[in-house]
Amino acid sequence: MNEGARPAIQRLPDGTVKQIGPLTGTRVWTVPGRANRPLAAPRDDVRALQPGDARRLCAFCADRYLETTPEKARLVGPGFTLHRHVPAAALRDTTAEFRRFGNLFEIVSAEYWRENHGFRQPSALFEWAQEYLSTPEGRRHIETLAAIRAHASGVEQPSIEEAALDLLGGSHDVIVARRHVVDGARTDDQLASAGTLTPDEHAAYIAFTVQCLAELQAAQPAAAYVAVFQNWLRPAGASFEHLHKQLVAIDEHGPQVDHELRLLSADHRLYQHEIADLAVEEGLVVAATEGAVAFAGVGHRYPTLEVFSTSTANLPQEHSDAGIRAVSDLVHALHAATGVHVPTNEEWHYRPAGAPWPMPWRVVLKWRISTPAGFEGGTKIYVNTIDPWELRRRTVACLIELRTAGAIAPGIRIGDECTPGDARLRYADIADPA
Repeated sequence: MNEGARPAIQRLPDGTVKQIGPLTGTRVWTVPGRANRPLAAPRDDVRALQPGDARRLCAFCADRYLETTPEKARLVGPGFTLHRHVPAAALRDTTAEFRRFGNLFEIVSAEYWRENHGFRQPSALFEWAQEYLSTPEGRRHIETLAAIRAHASGVEQPSIEEAALDLLGGSHDVIVARRHVVDGARTDDQLASAGTLTPDEHAAYIAFTVQCLAELQAAQPAAAYVAVFQNWLRPAGASFEHLHKQLVAIDEHGPQVDHELRLLSADHRLYQHEIADLAVEEGLVVAATEGAVAFAGVGHRYPTLEVFSTSTANLPQEHSDAGIRAVSDLVHALHAATGVHVPTNEEWHYRPAGAPWPMPWRVVLKWRISTPAGFEGGTKIYVNTIDPWELRRRTVACLIELRTAGAIAPGIRIGDECTPGDARLRYADIADPA
């Protein structure tokens, strides 16, 4: 919440913009004269692509399926048909538009759940592991991955059966898109980002992620939360320049969620009062669909765009197909407006299952265009080179161009086309009718 009577955002006479994060208390300054710096420096190591290169640039590419763990699921074809548990020998029988598999190097390992929570894999997982190991291709796949993981961790390699259970039954999943570079790319810097997907492709990507979130929560009883995020480009923490999301089950909410729940105990409509109403008052509404709204965020260390669902649902998997699509279309449009070569973090926030207070599903998109350094470390005041008003202006201008080009979903209201009604969040309507 805001500290004392200090406003969440203010512009001083010299043009300096000072902000205080409504949910975090983070202090941010934007100093005049720094906003026009390039968002992303051009790469100086661009390489021409030879025939076939686009399918093998990294371990997530289509010709390197066996370098990742066994697939839990994939979406195939223009209809995004779901295929589960694809055998190693059949990986190339279809082309996956999106693949879901366990992270080879998990943040929270299968051993963590086993040793700290007494978790044991269900019988269905044992059956899948036995089926996968029953073919020569599957057995070789598991043996290779188990050796890589054992070497990297410095521990003794487990039996092939134990390795299969951990590789297939982990609670840290990755969802990978088909393309590393755009179709027809001639150089390796023509990357395929979330914004280069079609709106329909992005909708399938988001819906697949929502399904994965729900399944991870159901499969791991000791999980209090599933963190969902997307790191794009190395400055934002990505290992590969290949579009992917990660989902990590953890056994606590994390301090930020706990803090927001404490704030919510006093004001169930916290996000309406502190985020949405502020955005309307300060002219920071960027765009809206029938079911979601986007704001230029206040009080963030980096230029940040926030997409809020306006549904009464809280958890992503509680949303209707239309509600998920409404969020997806805005997130896709904002990625497209951001551009391919801007490092970004996409973070999902939502009410943990069983939490006592309502929370909206929101997706936060951070432009990682600066590096906090000594000033920030010493003062805990963060210098953000683009203030929320300028972020809104830039993004609105890009969205209008993208709409004219037919590159984003139709029906998105942009900038001044939005009304205060678009910023009404309904996440607490059922719990706290008003």
